[in-house]
Amino acid sequence: MPQQGFPRQLRLLNAGDFSHVFEQADLKVHGKGMMALVRLSTRGHPRLGLVVSKKNVKRAVDRNRFKRLVRESVRLRQDHLPSVDIVVLARRGVQDIDNETLHRQLHGMWKRLQRDAQAMIAVPTPKRDT
Repeated sequence: MPQQGFPRQLRLLNAGDFSHVFEQADLKVHGKGMMALVRLSTRGHPRLGLVVSKKNVKRAVDRNRFKRLVRESVRLRQDHLPSVDIVVLARRGVQDIDNETLHRQLHGMWKRLQRDAQAMIAVPTPKRDT
């Protein structure tokens, strides 16, 4: 049976991890009320970071609900996701989305991420001669 926990190794933990993804994101995956920036990794497992600002989601209960649902979604799909670092950003209006719709949005985002990451891995980037 695959691991179902969400240990520290599956999280982006410090500012350096986040800036690594923000500076050179390989993919952007959009969903209603959210966006995921993705950077390919060689760690062998996905890592997740969350950015939910007070400016976009006013109430703490709404920020916490969003974070909880995203973590749960990644935790359940961690064996299917490629080796990437993911930063999920909440946008305005995400607090108005019900849990079922949010689950469907996340499921669709992870499927697109898998497809796009596989395409990037299959096509090597051309090297420049300098």
